[in-house]
Amino acid sequence: MTTEPSKAPPLYPKTHLLAASGIAALLSLALLVFPSSDVEAKRTSLSLDLESPVEQLTQDQDASDAQQATNTPTESPFAQIESTPEDTQQAAQEQPVVAAAKSPQHREVIVSRGDTLSTLFEKVGLPAAAVNEVLASDKQAKQFTQLKHGQKLEFELTPDGQLNNLHTRLSDLESISLSKGAKGFAFNRITTKPVMRSAYVHGVINSSLSQSAARAGLSHSMTMDMASVFGYDIDFAQDIRQGDEFDVIYEQKVANGKVVGTGNILSARFTNRGKTYTAVRYTNKQGNSSYYTADGNSMRKAFIRTPVDFARISSRFSMGRKHPILNKIRAHKGVDYAAPRGTPIKAAGDGKVLLAGRRGGYGNTVIIQHGNTYRTLYGHMQGFAKGVKTGGNVKQGQVIGYIGTTGLSTGPHLHYEFQVNGVHVDPLGQKLPMADPIAKAERARFMQQSQPLMARMDQERSTLLASAKR
Repeated sequence: MTTEPSKAPPLYPKTHLLAASGIAALLSLALLVFPSSDVEAKRTSLSLDLESPVEQLTQDQDASDAQQATNTPTESPFAQIESTPEDTQQAAQEQPVVAAAKSPQHREVIVSRGDTLSTLFEKVGLPAAAVNEVLASDKQAKQFTQLKHGQKLEFELTPDGQLNNLHTRLSDLESISLSKGAKGFAFNRITTKPVMRSAYVHGVINSSLSQSAARAGLSHSMTMDMASVFGYDIDFAQDIRQGDEFDVIYEQKVANGKVVGTGNILSARFTNRGKTYTAVRYTNKQGNSSYYTADGNSMRKAFIRTPVDFARISSRFSMGRKHPILNKIRAHKGVDYAAPRGTPIKAAGDGKVLLAGRRGGYGNTVIIQHGNTYRTLYGHMQGFAKGVKTGGNVKQGQVIGYIGTTGLSTGPHLHYEFQVNGVHVDPLGQKLPMADPIAKAERARFMQQSQPLMARMDQERSTLLASAKR
């Protein structure tokens, strides 16, 4: 026999339940009309963060760009606000990737890391088929695939959204473009010829030549050129002193009002240890250029003073030096120049290579015969420069090898020897023979070029000193 479960008696009278329901409805209505102060405060705070001024948004975007450039994660100012992957993807899609257009059909895109030509075409709304059409149009069109971070590509589209022109700048002097024609795309290279002008700099050495020259405004290559011009008279490894001064007039290459490079040194003056040396560039009627003193004597000598630029002398010429490895008194018939491994070594003068190979304790060695009187030796090389071999010829200043530690050597350096008629002499104290001066037939023409350059250096220097006293 089954029995039905008995019904539980109501806990509250029906009148009480109706009253409670009414009170709950009134409270809900009150909350809708009068929200709590806590809820309102949170909403206001969020609104202030999101509705920040334009300047703050720009700074945030700049910080984001810097973060992408360095690949260094930074904490977002809204890190406390969680977002779903869908929200992030939508925000990325809404972020502009194309620069402001000059016209409705003009688009500019800046290459970012990971970009390809296909992704750039996609950013401006062009299909993948357009990329294939461009690359198949001309062999040189493949240069558009050699993209660099920060490079700008400019697109000109037709009213119906097809590619009409693609342009990018490769350098300050060169740009390339593809233009749509009746027979497809035509490749074009635009080269801007710079205008040459002269510029003047003055510097005082208070540390190293390279640092002082950089402060004066000379590039590294121009500094090396200056050292090469005066390298016959000044040993830049040991002769430079604090307080030495230099003046240089040189060529600047200018395109579209911007300096895009440098040319030759036109004239220079270097005061070293109280003695002043002056150089002027002159091109003779045959088109050969060289540097001469202001009165027409050649700056060039038969031998350069040091075969390694800006090296440190670690051991001098001596007939009674104690050998660092053999540990006994042994004549050191040359000069050692300490420099980083791989530093280029230059031939001191024109000549014939008697040896480019191993030679006992010298290790990898080059020996050059200069005419009948002079011979130079270069030891402990890491290796030989391309084309330098026994029996070949070399020119003054030509790189013949690189600093190393082959043979009996305690560290990377060049061992340099200088012989006169078979007798070892001190390269640092040897008086070097001069090259030929300006030919008499061209002396008047040389003076016409030299004198204005000397006068300008004097004027520029006087103006500089006068302004410094103010």
